[in-house]
Amino acid sequence: MTPVKMLCAALALLLTGAAAPARAEPLKVVASFSILGDIAREVAGDRAEVTVLVGPDGDAHSFEPKPSDASALANADVLIMNGLGFEPWMIRLAAAAKTKAKYVTASFGANPRRLEEGGHNHAENHDHDRGEKGHDADGYPKAARDFDPHVWQNLANGMIYAQNIADGLAEADPEGALVYKANAETYIAELKKLDLWVKSEIAKVPAGKRKVITTHDAFGYFGDAYGVEFLAPAGVSNEAEPSAQALARLIDQIRQEKIKALFIENMSDPRMMETIARETGAEMGGELYSDALSPPDGPAPTYMDMFRHNVPVLVGAMQKN
Repeated sequence: MTPVKMLCAALALLLTGAAAPARAEPLKVVASFSILGDIAREVAGDRAEVTVLVGPDGDAHSFEPKPSDASALANADVLIMNGLGFEPWMIRLAAAAKTKAKYVTASFGANPRRLEEGGHNHAENHDHDRGEKGHDADGYPKAARDFDPHVWQNLANGMIYAQNIADGLAEADPEGALVYKANAETYIAELKKLDLWVKSEIAKVPAGKRKVITTHDAFGYFGDAYGVEFLAPAGVSNEAEPSAQALARLIDQIRQEKIKALFIENMSDPRMMETIARETGAEMGGELYSDALSPPDGPAPTYMDMFRHNVPVLVGAMQKN
């Protein structure tokens, strides 16, 4: 947490007339992937030790848990998941670890985007055998298979994530409730400012030029919130290769609409996009961060930095369309 955030949190606690006693040991928090881990650290401050299972540049779609990951879950006080079928392996791993941790579903309360009929999703690419009583084999409600899980790509939803995480941490650590509340309020205020900046930057591009090609369909929420049309050869999961027919249709559309902005994502194989670039003449616009942050020395080590990196790169490429 930055010095400014720490000062704001301290002032908020003083104004409430209460200060949380220090914990004997930090709350043990496990987050499924790097974006959730960053938000959790902002909200928890120094009252928690946050472990991330799928780290920077990691692909949650193809993640294979290690024995040490099961141990982390077994010893955790709080597990933070995205939900909406994004990390089906997390359910299996938590069950195998027999964890007694509190579950926090970060996307709870956000308005999910319904996938188009025939679209891909994470859960169905992991396991085709379905469980009983409305749940799939990984323990997710079957209805989750109908929605896009990349909810965090709209900063308004990032605010919901922060509040849900603050509420979950407060339940696990009631003595720290005021700290989590103050940290979340400070963080949400920063996200609101960033959201306004994103809208102002995207507005610099004429509406007719706001078309982008990305590796997989991870930016639907960004597109809906900020007025950008994203096209992708793969569905919401990177695991399934697009059919030759679907790829041909996309290439035809790129040619007809003269779309020039083409991007790879930090956790994706670039070969398919390089093929599309050769076939269409579209230019590789750089690297976007969608499902994972960068390492600390990279351009997107935090959730907020991810937007600060992605938006100028997108705007520069779309202005060439």
